[in-house]
Amino acid sequence: PRVCVVGSGPAGFYTAQHILKHHGGARVDIYEKLPVPFGLVRFGVAPDHPEVKNVINAFTQTARSERCAYYGNVTVGRDVTVAELQQAYHAVVLSYGAEDNRVLGIPGENLSGVYSARAFVGWYNGLPENQDLKPDLSCETALILGHGNVALDIARILLSPLHLLRKTDITDGSLAALASSKVKRVWLVGRRGPLQVAFTIKELREMINLPGARPVLNPADFTGLENAIKDAPRPRKRLTELMIKTALEKPGEQTMEAQAVVAQAAAPREWGLKFQRSPQEVLPTTDGRRARGIRMALTRLEGSGDSAKAVPTGDVEELECGLVLSSIGYRSLPLDPAVPFDTQRGVIPNSSGRVEGVPGLYCSGWVKRGPTGVIITTMNDSFDTAQSVLEDLQVGVLDTSASREGFGAVESILRSRGVRPVSFSDWEKIDAAEVARGKAAGKPREKIVDPQEMLQLIGH
Repeated sequence: PRVCVVGSGPAGFYTAQHILKHHGGARVDIYEKLPVPFGLVRFGVAPDHPEVKNVINAFTQTARSERCAYYGNVTVGRDVTVAELQQAYHAVVLSYGAEDNRVLGIPGENLSGVYSARAFVGWYNGLPENQDLKPDLSCETALILGHGNVALDIARILLSPLHLLRKTDITDGSLAALASSKVKRVWLVGRRGPLQVAFTIKELREMINLPGARPVLNPADFTGLENAIKDAPRPRKRLTELMIKTALEKPGEQTMEAQAVVAQAAAPREWGLKFQRSPQEVLPTTDGRRARGIRMALTRLEGSGDSAKAVPTGDVEELECGLVLSSIGYRSLPLDPAVPFDTQRGVIPNSSGRVEGVPGLYCSGWVKRGPTGVIITTMNDSFDTAQSVLEDLQVGVLDTSASREGFGAVESILRSRGVRPVSFSDWEKIDAAEVARGKAAGKPREKIVDPQEMLQLIGH
């Protein structure tokens, strides 16, 4: 059987890995629109979290398998259609992720100084489409809308001492911009309360212990919460306890954290969490061009726990800030008119990865379940989809008696359209060049951000 996977992020690679491992004869081709593989492992994971990128080693093993091939620089839906892939393969798995962001839908959202978290993360991580972002970091106060791990990542990158960032694979250009940044205060704002934050304890602890930056948490936000979390699940309980402790701790209690608090009292930079505030409008400067602040509706919570809803109270508050980053979620887009798509939920309608009403078509990852969870979540989700493919092969839902040409058929289509795919060994040349450039600068790698430069390097 010939299987094709669209997208080379974690979802694509884990799907391929599972099929190859559990079917001794299957061949899997992975298509990727960029020349370089690994999706959000390369372009989403924060530069100062190198350990999270270790999954790349496993993905590389998969790509090097003689029954697996990688074709980068191929945009499915434009260079080759999903219908053409279905002609060439017994099964097609769509795992192309979420290439857009949710919009705030408020006035002033398009002012200069307002960016999506997706674009900002793409900028410091070398995503080609964001290389020219040039965010203005000349203000003292930045405001991030959202209480997830991506919001904390951005706050940490904005406030990290440069000597820590210099040792990472952050791009050269963004490092230079951060070196002259004036930002020294970052507020993270959420519509709901401390019990509904989406970030995890590891990321929060890292932020609390960030050298040279002190946490500013309002004790009033946390009083009485001890009782509310008595019966909460353990991760939520521990996370909330850490926030309470940070908010209520008095210097002088000589724990490690307390000593850090004393040291940080004089810290030049600070960050804080603001709760129960919903953005209403980004306020423009007098010339009407740039952001100078934000007006927020104060909210009260109806219901409790994860299902609590934020309802405006009628009161508003204005906050001065020259940089607004909206971190309210990524969004998947439809790839090809031939593929059903639920625009409301931003996913391909499916059951266990089988696309509804289209036999032989599957999906995995964020385009299957929505843009949530970490790499391990995507791994399990992809194994689930791969299992569906394997079952359908086993019971004959997928007719493997009809031979399919796989890449042979696709290659002539691509050639006729002037598209030259990038192989995995091509990528390894790009990889080696990046690592060599990094070594010269004392970094794990210096990412090449221009796809043209990547293609020139491999003689395309």
